[in-house]
Amino acid sequence: MRAVLSNVKHPEYGVATIPLPIPYEEYDHVIELLGAMELGDVVERDCKVEEIQDGLPILKRLEKVAVNIDELDYLAKRLDSFDYIEAAQFQAMAVKTGVFDMKDLINLTFCCQQATVITDFSDLEAIGRHHLVSINGGCLSSELADTDLRMTALKLILSKEGTVTPYGVVYDNGLKLDEVYDGRHLPGYHYEQDMLAVGISSRAEPENTSKITWLYLPCTQLQIERGMMRSGISDPDNMRIWYEDSQFPKEVENVLEFKQESLYDLNDLAATIKKLTEADQKKLGAAVILAEPECASQIRHLAENLDQFEFAPNVKTPEEYGKYMIQESGHFDYDENLDEFYDYEKYGQQRMSRESGMFTEAGYISYHGTLSLEELMMEGPTEQGFQMGGLQ
Repeated sequence: MRAVLSNVKHPEYGVATIPLPIPYEEYDHVIELLGAMELGDVVERDCKVEEIQDGLPILKRLEKVAVNIDELDYLAKRLDSFDYIEAAQFQAMAVKTGVFDMKDLINLTFCCQQATVITDFSDLEAIGRHHLVSINGGCLSSELADTDLRMTALKLILSKEGTVTPYGVVYDNGLKLDEVYDGRHLPGYHYEQDMLAVGISSRAEPENTSKITWLYLPCTQLQIERGMMRSGISDPDNMRIWYEDSQFPKEVENVLEFKQESLYDLNDLAATIKKLTEADQKKLGAAVILAEPECASQIRHLAENLDQFEFAPNVKTPEEYGKYMIQESGHFDYDENLDEFYDYEKYGQQRMSRESGMFTEAGYISYHGTLSLEELMMEGPTEQGFQMGGLQ
């Protein structure tokens, strides 16, 4: 959807049409655009919504209301993941509860699935199934098979506890609007495929605080800075950090001492690894074992220079290595009719004797760059050449 935003204090600034959810690569540009209109505060609701375009109809109630851009973006991300049933539950319960405030709308996204909404009375079995799933948070197929779904639906309808809304007849099933979002610290939520979730809070808060702002790496430096401000952190030294849901290769995780790493170094590493294919991430894991890096920045340099490593996945012996190099590496014109004449083990051993390489759980990895591995992993490495050596 899109939100048309304006500055109520300065209507002469015109409007900005913002795509929601805000694409990761567009976030800084959006904040810069709003900043030029003296909008986009970290926590204040300073953006007047002139119009919501293409969103759920219920969001029209946000028009002419002041919102915070990050809250609005978060709500859009939550709603973007909803199927048509959840969208009906959210909209119908927003009507029933009279929710208008952004904080309550966000909290409603976490509990609206408990409600039952009937949009079509012609299929009683479907109504009964939907009701059981809603009140139980899911049901096994065996449970549904053992239940008279038509009777379940009829009891619900005849209870006269439903509320008619433009989005269907809704039964709240005792739903309570709990405070998952406190109005400042946006709850953890994976919207896009990220590499690492990072929770930050001020050290002025107790260690078991729930006042945590979540960042999802990779993100922009601006998102990190705004996350710190949302948690009231002015000095990185006064920041407490939690790390969860890492998608780094296990070999990378084994090296990193997350609490000792710079958040910015981890973010740069996440951005680099996310660009790698699944095959190259596996290759990076093997390169990490070979090179023995000690920190995030060194691992990032390895990831940026993977073309200087030769990797034979799933290879465990010299014979398998020789066979891989001759048949699959692309360095030779392999003729399967001559297969019995190839001495794969001898060739594999011959290559290994000339290389700086090793077998790992993922396969055989070798380094062929002109710099030492220590130099390759240094900050700001010089331009590196590439040297494979002659093939025999």
